[in-house]
Order: sequence, then C-alpha cells, then structure tokens
Amino acid sequence: MMLPAALPGVALAQSPSITSSPVVVSATRVEQNSFDLPVSIDAVGREQLQDGQLQVNLSESLGRVPGLVVQNRQNYAQDLQISSRGFGARASFGVRGLRIYADGIPATMPDGQGQVSHIDIGSAERIEVMRGPFSALYGNSSGGVISVFTEDGRPGFGVEPSLTLGSFDTRRYAIKAGGENGALNYLVSASAFRTDGYRDHSAAKRDTANAKLRWSPAADTRVTLVLNAVDMPDIQDPLGLDRASYQSNPQQATAVAYQFNTRKSARQSQFGVVLEQKVGAGNTATLSFYRGKRATTQFQAITTGAQAPATHPGGVIDLDRDYWGLDARLNHRRSIGSGRLSLTGGISYDKLDEARRGYQNFIGAQTGVLGALRRDEDNRIHNFDQYLQAEWEPSPAWLLHAGARHSMVKVSSKDKYIVGTNVDDSGSVDYAATTPVLGITWRATPSLNVYASAGRGFETPTMNELSYRATGSGPNFALKPARSDNLELGLKGLLGESAQFTAAVFSVKTTDELVTLQNTGGRAVFQNVGGTKRDGFELSVAGEIGKGLRYGVSYSQLRAVYAEAFRSCTGTPCAAPNTAVAAGNSIPGIPRSAFAAEVAWTHPATGFSSAFEVRSVSKVYVNDTNSDAAEAYAVANLRLGFKQSAAGWTLKEFLRIDNLGDRKYSGSVIVNEGNSRFFEPAPGRSYLLGVSGSFAF
Repeated sequence: MMLPAALPGVALAQSPSITSSPVVVSATRVEQNSFDLPVSIDAVGREQLQDGQLQVNLSESLGRVPGLVVQNRQNYAQDLQISSRGFGARASFGVRGLRIYADGIPATMPDGQGQVSHIDIGSAERIEVMRGPFSALYGNSSGGVISVFTEDGRPGFGVEPSLTLGSFDTRRYAIKAGGENGALNYLVSASAFRTDGYRDHSAAKRDTANAKLRWSPAADTRVTLVLNAVDMPDIQDPLGLDRASYQSNPQQATAVAYQFNTRKSARQSQFGVVLEQKVGAGNTATLSFYRGKRATTQFQAITTGAQAPATHPGGVIDLDRDYWGLDARLNHRRSIGSGRLSLTGGISYDKLDEARRGYQNFIGAQTGVLGALRRDEDNRIHNFDQYLQAEWEPSPAWLLHAGARHSMVKVSSKDKYIVGTNVDDSGSVDYAATTPVLGITWRATPSLNVYASAGRGFETPTMNELSYRATGSGPNFALKPARSDNLELGLKGLLGESAQFTAAVFSVKTTDELVTLQNTGGRAVFQNVGGTKRDGFELSVAGEIGKGLRYGVSYSQLRAVYAEAFRSCTGTPCAAPNTAVAAGNSIPGIPRSAFAAEVAWTHPATGFSSAFEVRSVSKVYVNDTNSDAAEAYAVANLRLGFKQSAAGWTLKEFLRIDNLGDRKYSGSVIVNEGNSRFFEPAPGRSYLLGVSGSFAF
C-alpha cells in the first residue's frame, strides 16, 4: 500500500488545508481517513517533529496529543516515561503498557517492554498515536499504539546537514540524505547527541543511524528495507531526589549516585524488511521480518551489605538480547452493493532470547565497578498471535469495524547460577487471551461524525517485572496478566473550512492490575491487585485564522483510581505486605488533567515564523498511598524561525526558549520508589539554537 509523502496532523495540525483529514494506517492496517475511523488517533507531522526542536526526545512534540503523557525524565539512563490513558505510568524505566513501532517493525518485545531510544526523530515523516479499544488489535500490552514512519527520499538527490546547540552544553550534529532514482527510493540519516545534563551526574551520549530503502520492481510489488542502530555508552544516572533535596537543590544528584557511579550503557542494531504484493483484484499480501540485538549494562546504587545473601542478584544488571519476528497478513477489499468491505487476516510471531546476568557493584572497598557474578540465567520469551479484522461500509452514512486477536505468550527461564542457598529457580509460565473489538461510525452530517467502540485488552508482566520476588531469588512466575474492558464514545467534526475538532469520553475497567509491591535500589517487585478504573475525557481543536496564523489546543481529563483496597510493602525484605492502600486512591504517575496550546505565525513573504506554547499538568501522586505528589505546573515556551534560499541551498535557523518563566517543577516521578526518592526535576529556563541547510541536486 502506498503511503503519501507527507501527512498533516490531526492534533495541532500545521497543514494549509485542515479540512483534508490525514490518511492513517495504524487502526486497520489499510489506508483509511482518520476522520471516519471509530478510533482516537492523531498524526503528528514532520514540521511539528523537527522544526524548532532538538529532535532527540518524543516528549518534544507528543505532549500535544490528548490522552498521552510523555515526560522527559532529564535522565537518559532511564528513557522517557510514556503513558496512554494511564497505561504505562508505573514504568520506572523503559516503556510498558504501549506498543511501539518504527516503520512497521516492533520496538516492543513479546513480553510487552519497549524502547524508544533508537527512534530517529530527525528523519521521521510523522508519528501516529492511537488510544482506546482498537489498540488491543496489536496484541499484548496495548494500552495504546505509537507508530513512527521515516521520510521518503525526494525526487533526485538531496542532503541536509544540521547543528543544534543549547543549555547544559547540549549539542546535536546530524546529516540526512536521500533521493529517488527510478524504482529505488532511499533515505539515510545519522546524528550524534551530547549533553552534560541539567542535573549533576547526568551527562549522556547518543549516536544513532537510520536508513530506509524502498524498491518497486513492478507496479504490484514493493520491498522496503529498514536498518537502524544506536549506541549510548556510560550514560550517567543521577537517580531521583527526596522532597527535601528536591526543594533545596533540584540540580543535585543523589549521594549514592556518586558512590556507585550509577550509569547505563546500551547498544542496539536491527533490520527489518517488508514485502507488499498485490495478488489478484482487491487482494494485497504483506510479509514482514525483523531481527536485532540489544546489549545493556546498568550499575545501580545498591549497598554492598544488601548484596551479602546468596539470593541477592547484585548491583549490576547485564543483559544481552537477541530478538526476531515476522508478520504475515492478507487484505481483501471488494464492493458489496453500494458499499464496500475490507477483510484483513494474519499471524505474527516474535521471539526474544535474553542472557541475564547480575554482578556485585564492588570489588573489596572499591564501588561502582563490575564485581563477582551473582545471577546467571537464560530467558526465552515468544508470542504467537492470530488476528482478523473487518471494515464494512453498508451505506455512505455508516462505517463498521470489528476484529479479534488471539495472543499466546510463553516465558521460560533456565537458572545457571546455583550456589549455596541460591537454589535452582528455573521455571516457565504461559499467558493467553482473545481480545475482541467493535466500533461504529455514523456520519451524522458532512462535517460531523459520531462514533462508539468497545473492546477487551490484556497486558502480561514484562521480563523485568517478572525478574524479582519479594523474598528469595529467581523470577516471579506467580504474576498474572492484567485484563481490561474498554468503552469509548466520540465526536469528530469540522468547524467551517479552516478548523476541526475531536472529542472522546472513555471508561476502562481492569482486573489483576500489575502494581509495585516494593521498589528499592533499582529492584522493583510487582504484584496483582483486584481492580482499577480509568474514566476520562479528551478534546483537541486545531485550525487557521488566516494570514499565516494557526492555533491548536488539546485537553485531557483522567480519573484513574484503585477500585479495591490492597496491601503493599515498605522496607526490605518484605515477607508479607504491611502497608494499606485504600480503595479510591489515585494510581500514581498519572496526572488528573493536562493542557497544551500553541499559536504559530508564519510570514509568507520572508519565511520568518514564531510560535508560543503553553503546557500545563496537574499534580501527580508519587505512590500508592498518595502520601506525596509532584506539584501541578504550567510552563510557556517560545520559538522563532528564519528561512532563506540562495544558490540551490535552503537555510533554516531557529531559536527556542523553554520555560520562559523559569518555573521550578518536577517533570516526572519515580513511582513507589522505596527510599522516597520520587522526584526528577525539570530544567529552569533553557535555550536551543539550531541551523540546518538542504541542497537538492
């Protein structure tokens, strides 16, 4: 299926034509107009992703999508904190509760844990974000779906170098080149990012490379090859701060971060290939395959005394992951009377082989070094899924979507470290679920669609969540998958010829919710609790006033609470939960409301542009008992852009100022951190200055 070269966004769109809604592929795996889908889905376009941005973190632009919370932790050792309608908020590191894709290749492993560090925003054409019931069609851990699509090369050949400098000695050097020659379209990019970090002991390096090649040997055939790699050596980890430290000096690192030189190194490389072939009239077959490797070593701040028992896994985590997978599907489209029908059926298989080792983080009196082996196991995770989707348009006024996916996830562990009282902890566990979805759109008028959808979802514990038990060693195979029932009702409308809006209300009930039992020293233990409820409202409006003036507003309201009381742990070891969590308590890490607004202006004759942004987030509870919270905050940002063309070159410059009011706030929290080091402070007023040039041959 052919994708357009550039798609405008639904949320805060910057397209000159608002009434032409974007074509998206995430919801039904076939081309479809997002205005007609019974799905909450937004597309963020290239201008929003790249213009006036550092182009390193998804938090730069995805914070504008209603229902999605993307927090920059100011800690590149722990990745971003991403949640969709509250799913994924419990993550202390990595991404959970959402499915991440880059050019159709999963960035989420079969256990449900994802990474976004390899995503190259500088070469992204658009990012699609889907929330709600239809996310379940992507399988395990589908609280939402984020899909990134790389730019196509433009006709001929072009090159685009860029340089960005900013506060805290931040630098990003990048180059992008691509083109199209006959049946071959290609784009390659590379970047080097360096920063000393806003906080002490938070310096980071990240080198990325991304390439996409598309070959169309015949009108009915298309082959796409995607390759990318990332290298992040010795990224410093400042750890969270307790309230007193956060209030006295938010830039400081925790003392034990220096004592143990807390840090992480990660390296990943992968490739994927997608074959699309038309098979007779109305049929398209798609086969995709990917393979990759990721190595991670992380030094934690666990005291030497705590590592004394033979059952303790040590203060250094060392992971080597080999993964691969494939997806095969067939789409059939045909006319039925005055309407049309689309059917898509497929299977997917994903496998992860993980070598997990643990070491002491000391040798004698020296800390922060790789010491004696304390854990050694081989873990195997795979999933095998089958799915079927249907889209039926019986008349111009109605559109129906239905689908179901059966998912099977198997986790097994072979313990190779059996020493003294550390017994053989080998074992396995199987998870399975069928997740149906149903949606309907009513085209009430040419400018207003009303839709409703319902579905079931499930989320298995990730390998990291299975890795520890409250007492003893080895994986926690007693954990069960969480299961959820989702309902959504929404409106999508056009406001005249220059604006559009979306609005949705939703309700999610989850049983066997996975929550933190205890979390100290980088070792998080999880448990299942009875149930949770998430009820919310989302709204976005975007449009043009004229004469180059654009605006966009998004607002999210979410009440996420524990429906049943349970008990958790304070202190370690924890033979039995000893702290009561009351029914009605807010689920930590989830703001009750979030607001984003932007007004942008471009002078059509000179190329000068400017934008004023406002971001506001309500307070965020830091733990299950709701005993403390990160305060609500509102910040304003300003960006200015300039553009010139001469001698075949197009030059762009920008100046960006974030947090104009120099507001002091905590941009993210570490949920249920056992030492009460919950807070990850955000920078005060900061600056970015960038320049790029593009030349077409």
